[in-house]
Amino acid sequence: MRARASKLRMVVLAVAAPLVLSACASQSSNNELKTQNEQLQAQNQQLQQQLTEAQAKIAQLRSAIKYTVESDTLFSSGSWQISARGKSILAKMAYKLAPTQTQKLIITGYTDNAPIGPGLQQQGITSNQQLSEKRADAVMNYLITQGVNPNLVSAQGGGETNPVAPNDTASGRAQNRRVEFSLQSD
Repeated sequence: MRARASKLRMVVLAVAAPLVLSACASQSSNNELKTQNEQLQAQNQQLQQQLTEAQAKIAQLRSAIKYTVESDTLFSSGSWQISARGKSILAKMAYKLAPTQTQKLIITGYTDNAPIGPGLQQQGITSNQQLSEKRADAVMNYLITQGVNPNLVSAQGGGETNPVAPNDTASGRAQNRRVEFSLQSD
């Protein structure tokens, strides 16, 4: 009887061993995949940050420094309410600017030439000029809440004037929907 029980154990071990080993190998593969996934997520986050930074441009002008952010980065389409992502960008800007601000900051909102949609019209916005003014005002007011000196900041709308790209493509219209920050030098 003992011999039979011993043989049965051997058979069970012979059958179970590959299953146990494959579970170990499977767990190891799972851990490797999990590590690779975490690395890819970190890389994706870095690329998203680089994209955000690439969507903002800085230009040195004769009497000012101009910083441009595409409106799609700050606002949802057809809105002047600042998105969470936009607030994050603006908060970082205010954090750097506010403590040492001595120069006037002029915020100018621009739009593309697409007609105002029915959703905005229901809210009383009937022109791109009005939308650009609302967006510039929203940015100015948010920066003030973040510590920018209210006496050294103003907002204005440029509507669809001064396009930086042709409005005949989606990419061009996206570039024209922008907010420019001009820091006036003395």
